[in-house]
Amino acid sequence: MIVATVIFAGSFLLFGILPVRAQHAGHTPPPPKAQEMPPMPGMPAAPKEKAAPAEVPAEAQAEAPQVEISPEQQQLIGVKIVKVTVMPLGKTIRTVGRIDADERKLATINTKIEGWIEKLHVDYTGRYVKRGEPLAEIYSPELFATQQEFLSALKLAKRLESANKGAYGELIAKDANALVESARERLRLWDITENQIQKIEETGKPVRTLTLYSPVSGYVIQKMAIQGMKVMPGEKLFDIADFSTLWLIADIYEYELPLIRVGDTARIILSYFPGKEMSSQIDYVYPAVSAETRTAKVRFRLSNPGGKLKPQMYTNVDIKINMGKKLAIPESAVIDTGVRQVVYVDKGEGIFEPREVMLGMRAEGFVEVLRGLKAGEKVASSANFLIDSEAQLKGVQPLPHKH
Repeated sequence: MIVATVIFAGSFLLFGILPVRAQHAGHTPPPPKAQEMPPMPGMPAAPKEKAAPAEVPAEAQAEAPQVEISPEQQQLIGVKIVKVTVMPLGKTIRTVGRIDADERKLATINTKIEGWIEKLHVDYTGRYVKRGEPLAEIYSPELFATQQEFLSALKLAKRLESANKGAYGELIAKDANALVESARERLRLWDITENQIQKIEETGKPVRTLTLYSPVSGYVIQKMAIQGMKVMPGEKLFDIADFSTLWLIADIYEYELPLIRVGDTARIILSYFPGKEMSSQIDYVYPAVSAETRTAKVRFRLSNPGGKLKPQMYTNVDIKINMGKKLAIPESAVIDTGVRQVVYVDKGEGIFEPREVMLGMRAEGFVEVLRGLKAGEKVASSANFLIDSEAQLKGVQPLPHKH
């Protein structure tokens, strides 16, 4: 009897069936899996179940970080929301400029002969001279001797022309004319004018002094010539500048240089002419940047009717730059950490998403967005530092933008 009972209980254990009293109270064991149950004699084995695909952990999925600020809290801290839009951007570059002489209208007067200044017609710096006006008279023994040679060659040539001509006489006359032309050319090379040479030829007398004439109209800005001084060939005697047009040189910081183009219009304001403004265009952008000031120079050309503008005057310069239509947001919407730029995107119902953005040009309180935002999205433009503080306390960090 005892043996039969043991065999009967073993059969229950073999098929996984236990009496209710042998199971844990209140727990229903799960049904046995088909692969775990042995097949009955004469019956085929149960098919195996396919393994369910493994689920990706929630931590592995990169979700957009969010921070919640209730509408009441937003109103309390003064949050303002603006829409990201495509808008025309313009920028005004404000700088200072210095008026200078037009280098293309400067002239230097010197002499090509050795001599002494016997008479000085322009005897002070700053005097206005007209083109062709005499500046100084120079006595040169070498020039005097060349004029005598010129006159002697002229007399010989005339004498040979009036004499009987033969083959030999024509050859001598030809040589005499060559001497005349050689002496005439030397006088020209020493800046003797054609009128002066003609006067020497007509009078038959050499000119004692060489007169220097002004090649341009303008102001004498430098005068080295002194009455009675000895001068050497190439020595500078006068510098003359034409101030009818002037240059304005302005400094532009290197980070603003990409915005500058030749032809951009500028408004020029002069403090010593209240209420008077001038307009000019950029004429040239200099190719070098100053190592001390980190600026490059740009040049404007100014008309100077009446001579009111003077070299070395200072002016205020406003350059208007049209940057075209750009995707832009207010500068106040951006938090610059020094490593990246972050904005807080309004997702609605008090939810803000911190997002890293890439920025471009700045203009009049707005900044161009190159990457990270789309037109139509909304961002916090004020009190975003308080939103950022809340995000930092909760450990919410923006996801880096994809390059």
